Amino acid sequence: MDRSVVKGIAIGGMAMVALGAGGVTGYRTLTAPRVAEVIAVKEVTEKVVSPRELCEDVQVQRRAPVQDEHRIAGMAIGAVAGGLLGSTVGGGKGKTLATAAGAAAGGYAGNQVQKSMQQNDVVTSTQRRCRTVNDTSQKLVGYDVHLPSRRQGASRAHGEEAGCHAAVRDGKVVTTEPGAPS
Repeated sequence: MDRSVVKGIAIGGMAMVALGAGGVTGYRTLTAPRVAEVIAVKEVTEKVVSPRELCEDVQVQRRAPVQDEHRIAGMAIGAVAGGLLGSTVGGGKGKTLATAAGAAAGGYAGNQVQKSMQQNDVVTSTQRRCRTVNDTSQKLVGYDVHLPSRRQGASRAHGEEAGCHAAVRDGKVVTTEPGAPS
């Protein structure tokens, strides 16, 4: 046989194999399903934490400022009152002793009364107090779509893509990322 005939047969055989392979691939592409029935759809969400400032007006009580730290006024008034009461008891030297004892006891009592009054004297004011609180919410990020064919499996679809049917290309569900053009 002539060399050119052998070359022609070899080239023709290779061309036939290439065309046959292309035909099988083309047939598979043409007969592959373009949509698949959706069996189940499950929403996929993620937790979103949003901090915000929460402020409140609260009533605060504190001790009022003390005018007479040593409580001299209470002691003086108590001593005068105690001395007057003591002078009504007895006579002579006993009266003098009772007046002195009444003044001492009255001075001590007046001091203690003023101390008690100063401790219970409070001033109330309103203060604004702020703190940071975290609000949590759920954000929809997509859907888990389950199809009948094992080969197609579960895929994640975003936004409004999940429906009764899902697009299928090369045996897999076609999905896009959120915000990506369809």
